[in-house]
Amino acid sequence: MGNLYRFVEPVLLFLLERKGRSYGYELAAELQEHALTDASIEAAALYRTLRQLERNGCVTSEWDVTGAGPAKRVYSLTPHGREHMAEWITVLGHLGRSMTRFARMAGKRVPGESENARRTPPRRSGKRIAKTP
Repeated sequence: MGNLYRFVEPVLLFLLERKGRSYGYELAAELQEHALTDASIEAAALYRTLRQLERNGCVTSEWDVTGAGPAKRVYSLTPHGREHMAEWITVLGHLGRSMTRFARMAGKRVPGESENARRTPPRRSGKRIAKTP
C-alpha cells in the first residue's frame, strides 16, 4: 500500500486551500473524510507528507505559541502549492477516467467464466426441424 500514501498529498493541499491555515492534528481529523482510498492514513505518513510538501515549497509552517497548551506547528499553502494542487487535479481526473474505463471493461466479464466459454457460441435448443425433399 506504499504508493497509496502518495494520495495523501492532494488531500492535504485541498484541505489547506480550503482552511487557509491549519495544524497537523486538525488536518488528521479531516484527512480520512476526504481520503482517496479506503486505506487508513497513519499520522506518521501525514507528517512525512507535510514535511515533504514544505521542502518542495508547497506549504510553509510556523509555530503557534499563543493560547493554552503546547506550541502547534501551523501549515499554510503557498502559491506553488496551489499550482501543484492544480496538477494533481489534472492527474486525478485522467486517472479517474482511466479507472472508470477499466472498471467498465472488466465488469463485462462474468465471474467464474473461462476465456474459452466466452468464445463458444451459445447452444441451440434440441429441437430439429425436418427437412422436406
